[in-house]
Amino acid sequence: MNRPLPSSALLLGAAGLIPFLGLASASILQFGWAPPALAAYGAAILAFLGAVHWGLALRAPESESGAELPRLALGVLPSLIAWVALLLPLRPGLALLAVAILATAAAEARAAARGLVPPSYMRLRWALSAGAAASLGLGALVA
Repeated sequence: MNRPLPSSALLLGAAGLIPFLGLASASILQFGWAPPALAAYGAAILAFLGAVHWGLALRAPESESGAELPRLALGVLPSLIAWVALLLPLRPGLALLAVAILATAAAEARAAARGLVPPSYMRLRWALSAGAAASLGLGALVA
């Protein structure tokens, strides 16, 4: 499970940071539409991150059957947190999204330590999570 990520995953992952960086910059420049757009994008990405674990659970070998429930739970929990974040006032919602993106990466790191997530994915995941969380955090500060 330690094969390199496809170059398209690296490219598309990096491209996924563009809206975070652009919307955080627009938020700093006081464009009123930017913080809600940043929250919406952050929530969509957080929900997407959970879906990765459904895919892993559905394709897991029999030897990983003990990880099925935690994987499926990690697949659902980010979507629920994203939904709650959108129901909150903007500033705490953005902060919750930032924390949840980092917490999801931390949970994935624990899974990676058990060999359940590829190390190459985790390197990309931490880089993207840092950029997303920083953007959401900046958005929360200026919202």
